[in-house]
Amino acid sequence: MTEIKQVAIVGGGLIGASWAALFTAGGIDVVAWDPDATARALFRDRVNAARKQLAQLGRRGRGKLKIVARLKAAVASADLIQENAPEKLEVKHRLFAEIVAAAKPEATIASSTSSFAWSQLTDGMKEPARLIVSHPFNPPHLVPLVELYGTDPARVQAAAAFYEAMGKVTIRMKREAPGHVANRLASALWREAVHIVAEDIADVADVDKALVEGPGLRWSIQGAHMTYHLGGGEGGIRHYLDHLGPSQEKRWAALGSPSLTPEVKDALVRGVEEEAAGRSVSDLSAERDAALIETLKLRARRRPKM
Repeated sequence: MTEIKQVAIVGGGLIGASWAALFTAGGIDVVAWDPDATARALFRDRVNAARKQLAQLGRRGRGKLKIVARLKAAVASADLIQENAPEKLEVKHRLFAEIVAAAKPEATIASSTSSFAWSQLTDGMKEPARLIVSHPFNPPHLVPLVELYGTDPARVQAAAAFYEAMGKVTIRMKREAPGHVANRLASALWREAVHIVAEDIADVADVDKALVEGPGLRWSIQGAHMTYHLGGGEGGIRHYLDHLGPSQEKRWAALGSPSLTPEVKDALVRGVEEEAAGRSVSDLSAERDAALIETLKLRARRRPKM
């Protein structure tokens, strides 16, 4: 792996624009491509909007952004190719074949896939070790997490170092799994949130409120395992498992496995619309991003000084 000085963004939707903002704000030059002319026309404005948010966090690097109409022009000189195509295997396979043919042999191909495993992505691919999974959480320019997996440890290590230099927090999966790590955790929680609504235990808004005002507040500081460690008092996680483990197992046994029937879908849609209270998706996204920025500022202040 050579030093990463130029990144290609393949796929110019919201995720691609978010990545491009993060990289250019980190001083990295970016060449972006999307097959759709409309996406290319909107791309710079999307990147600039995200750059304004990053500036609030003190990230004002001067990486250059170039938007091109041909995939080969985007990847030819790139050290890292960040792929953000739709979650369709046939689309990704076709892209990877074109990228391998056009990119430098030493360039790493990083897929932002949220659902596919590495083995699915590399099926039939030439030089599969060049590809790594690097799944971000939306929006990538604000949420720190990147989940990494690949079979070439040197490439994974180099990618991790690069992302961390851009302000990201990386985890490295020991083996591949559908949905990776964070989406599996989020899906497990949402499954029970849907079950609670489906069983008419609580309304959508109250389920969301219970999460945000309860465990979600703690989870923004500490993960689930560490939270239960503190829940065990001075005896820590061992005491919790020995003395409160049975009660946890009873809750696990009571958790549901809902189906998204038309009735359940209607209940979820009605509940979300009531909770949104007339605010558009754009309005809600702006509220989310503003809160994320303030949270990141707080986390930066509480980070121990070296």
